Amino acid sequence: QVQLVESGGGSVQPGGSLRLSCTASGFTFSNYAMGWARQAPGKGLEWVAGIGLSANYARSVEGRFVISRDNAENALYLEIFNLQPEDTAVYYCAKYPGPSWTTKTKLSYDYRGQGTQVTVSS
Repeated sequence: QVQLVESGGGSVQPGGSLRLSCTASGFTFSNYAMGWARQAPGKGLEWVAGIGLSANYARSVEGRFVISRDNAENALYLEIFNLQPEDTAVYYCAKYPGPSWTTKTKLSYDYRGQGTQVTVSS
């Protein structure tokens, strides 16, 4: 049974940083691309970043977000720097059905975690 459990969210002031973590189980983690998506209040799901053999980022977060993975620990991470109020959202860890994705399939996850809330306000 695939399980994805996020942690590390919280409330921070603008300019702050957070490190989100995702612990995965129930599948061979290293064989699959993984990603992070977010959903702000009243908005749809937004692709943030993905990592397979390499990492890619949404233009809106490039330079401030860093996605990484530890295949030995079955863990996915998202470091967020210089947080801004527009980063306020529920952040989801997600698994792709294969080792990569395309622009058209970047939100085509087969599993997603319950999410962790990130709130940025002064």
